[in-house]
Amino acid sequence: MVRVSRLRRQPSKLATASALQRENPRNLAPLPNRKKFVRLTLWPLVAATFFMVSGGTYGTEDIVHGAGYGRAILILLLTPLLWSLPTAFMIGELSSALPFEGGYYAWVRRAMGNFWGFQEAWLSLVASIFDMAIYPTLFVAYLTRMFPWFEVNNRGWWVALAVVVACALLNIGGVKVVSTTSLWLFFALSAPFVAIVLIAPFKMGALANAVTKPTTSTVDILGGLLICMWNYMGWDNASTIATEVERPQRTYPRAMLAAVVIVALSYVLPFAAMWMTGLKATAWETGSWADIAGLIGGPLLRVGVVVGGMISGFGMFNALVMSYSRLPLAMAQDGMLPKVFGKLQPKSKAPWVAIIALAICWALCLGLGFARLVTLDILLYGASLTLEFVALIVLRFREPGLKRPFKVPGGLAGAIAIGVPPVMLLAFSVIRSEHESVLGMSSLAFGMILIAAGVIAYFANHALKPAGWTATEKPEPVA
Repeated sequence: MVRVSRLRRQPSKLATASALQRENPRNLAPLPNRKKFVRLTLWPLVAATFFMVSGGTYGTEDIVHGAGYGRAILILLLTPLLWSLPTAFMIGELSSALPFEGGYYAWVRRAMGNFWGFQEAWLSLVASIFDMAIYPTLFVAYLTRMFPWFEVNNRGWWVALAVVVACALLNIGGVKVVSTTSLWLFFALSAPFVAIVLIAPFKMGALANAVTKPTTSTVDILGGLLICMWNYMGWDNASTIATEVERPQRTYPRAMLAAVVIVALSYVLPFAAMWMTGLKATAWETGSWADIAGLIGGPLLRVGVVVGGMISGFGMFNALVMSYSRLPLAMAQDGMLPKVFGKLQPKSKAPWVAIIALAICWALCLGLGFARLVTLDILLYGASLTLEFVALIVLRFREPGLKRPFKVPGGLAGAIAIGVPPVMLLAFSVIRSEHESVLGMSSLAFGMILIAAGVIAYFANHALKPAGWTATEKPEPVA
């Protein structure tokens, strides 16, 4: 998930644009462009999207444990059709029509006004608090498999903090640095799993009686479906950098569809290969890829998978810093947050204040030891995704003449229909969340408290600054 150059209007028009924006919050006023710099092209965007969504095959092991090989592969194939592809179509239309800074926040605000735009950003940023601390922890978890020394005396915490700092610095260097890094990390991450897929046919049935470590997973088939949904989440994250993408109207739809295929294959092919070896489905649980790779390819392949796990954690955190940091930037540009969050690094044009502020928040969460709260993540993300599907439909009504280089087929009926399968899956996750506990209450109740807090935060912000914070410079959408 790299930012691009854009032509700007003269600064003398800025005050007028800001006034018009406050009068009509659905109009995202175009503001002066930055000087020309390198834009993000197709394959770096695909690689960045891959890490924003997936980060590789890691984290999918419990799906096989809960459902068995055949049903797990079926789930991994059907979920992108019902969940990812509709989302990719929605993102393709909105990002090509409205390639604004802030992506999905800008779409919802354009369609439904400031209140709902604020809620969209709130839901995403709050969800990141529960999600982003996981990836540096994942990096440390795989590091300690090779070097147990890091488990002693909080050394792992310092390593996790170093990951946060390193990714913040890379992001301050600009989206080009982040996306190019993502592309190379993708190749390094994929190499051991390509090896597994190539070796497995020569190990047909060889692991049928293999002795593996006892597993503690209690995931059932429904839990496997939730984990699968979680592993296919985040397609809209790449939209926040639209103004820095080369020809976004053409690049985004192609990147989304390519990434859906690549992510699905990265999940399905390694498990299909291992199915051929006869390894029991009950041998799988989160983190077992390293030991299983050792069974099929020896110590060298095991080390490759462990290193891949470190790359996965680093790459996901790195790419998501790029995505989330554009939300405070866009909100500052719209006058919905203090203008300090709109400050840009002069050379890379990265929102360095937003990056540092978010990095501090995520670093403070490292010591809390969050488990992967899948149901809570899905609840918050699902609420924001539902707003995006609503924005797609509302814009079809309110702005039928809006230029849409890529359009969801089937007219208005098609735009409505593509939102039905994801919303149904989200409803299932909400029902399931009643059985999960967070801080002594159900995940559903805890999630609703966080959602309600967004409403309170909006009105508190409005009471503090009724006329809005002073808007900062904002780039025009790129042609």
